[in-house]
Amino acid sequence: MDPAQLADASRLRTRATVLHADADSFFAAVEQRDKPSLRGRPVLVGGTGPRGVVSTASYEARRAGARSAMSMSRARRLSPAAAVLFPRFEAYSAYSRVIMAELGTLSELVEPLSIDEAFVDLEAGPFADDPAGAATEVRARIRERTGLAVSIGIGRTKLVAKLASDAGKPDGLLVVEPADEDGFLLPLPVRAVPGIGPATAAALERLDVRTVADLRRQPLDILTMTVGESSGVNLFRLARGIDPRPVAPSGERKSVGAERTFAQDIFGTDLIAAAVDRVTDEALRRLTAHGGGARTVVAKVRFADFTTLTRSVTLPQPSAEPAELRAAAHQAARAAGISDSVRLLGVSFHNLSAHAQLTLPWDSEETVPVAVDEPADGPAMLGLLTEQNARPGLDIEHESLGRGWVVHVRGRQATVRFESVDTPPARSQVLDLDADPLLLVPPLPRTLDG
Repeated sequence: MDPAQLADASRLRTRATVLHADADSFFAAVEQRDKPSLRGRPVLVGGTGPRGVVSTASYEARRAGARSAMSMSRARRLSPAAAVLFPRFEAYSAYSRVIMAELGTLSELVEPLSIDEAFVDLEAGPFADDPAGAATEVRARIRERTGLAVSIGIGRTKLVAKLASDAGKPDGLLVVEPADEDGFLLPLPVRAVPGIGPATAAALERLDVRTVADLRRQPLDILTMTVGESSGVNLFRLARGIDPRPVAPSGERKSVGAERTFAQDIFGTDLIAAAVDRVTDEALRRLTAHGGGARTVVAKVRFADFTTLTRSVTLPQPSAEPAELRAAAHQAARAAGISDSVRLLGVSFHNLSAHAQLTLPWDSEETVPVAVDEPADGPAMLGLLTEQNARPGLDIEHESLGRGWVVHVRGRQATVRFESVDTPPARSQVLDLDADPLLLVPPLPRTLDG
């Protein structure tokens, strides 16, 4: 396509009416809300085993250098005073439902991206003429009902709205009017642009592209030669603030994927595996643009004789983790048979879920997918507290002392705090589990849900 046509592509909006809401440090903020003794203290939520990974770090922990996707051991060294807690997805889901319900009062078009963020199309609601007022009111209502801070960005496109909410964190509201887009976008680091990961950033670095302004100066043909046709076109558009994607409520899109027909048939396990990686990378970029994750991965293989086979792999939980989805794509391709010459390869993602999060290795012997619909701390983990089923942060109840949460368990000695969202902070107590048995229980029912 002619670069001039791309640059002049129709921009669907003339005013800033796309809203992006993102709860600040969501998992850690919920834990601080539910556990009064942790308010104002550094908190790390994630895996507690030797190979555990941080899912969320509170802002207090971030100031010490801890961050999500970091190994828990390193985060603990950076923030030794931090409370390390196992995730409680049932609690996070309850808070998420309140946030999404409040966003739903602004417009009928709400597109959840994950458990803690969503786009809202204000043009489809009564607040198109006062986006900032609507955002101010909804942030206040969410804080009143949940005690949580939500950062909001508003722009003419999804791209600008998302970048604006990032820039407004923590606990901020930023509106970028169309006339101010260039002033906002151009100074940003190129890694701020959604879809630019380490590999793409490294390729752009070789072109001396470090900011969005640098990216905009690159000719279309240079970008496509550097990062591929589809990615190059996409970056050319995004660098100019061109993002025509509509706000689409969850469930409208059934699948996303990519396929490639080769100019010459390819043969050999290594060559085909490399081709699967390239096609999967393109499918992953489209999944990222769609938001959320997928549970089923389908590989399509067309051989030299035009025989076409499809095979699928269904994951236990929806996932947005590239490594897991890529491994499933390879498994599906192998199941289709890749020993003969291949004419076409395709990879697609199905059973899409707006609430899939990264699948991170919480513990040394297991992985616990972060999925809203199937909480890891569900009924299978309930029962009497023991050293084997104990995880720091899980909810417990004592016959006379009431509800609290696990600090740690060693042998038959349990350290707990008896406190909840509506109580004052409590000191740690050590109980003998033989004399004082404790019951693992679900998080408290929330009047928030009403």
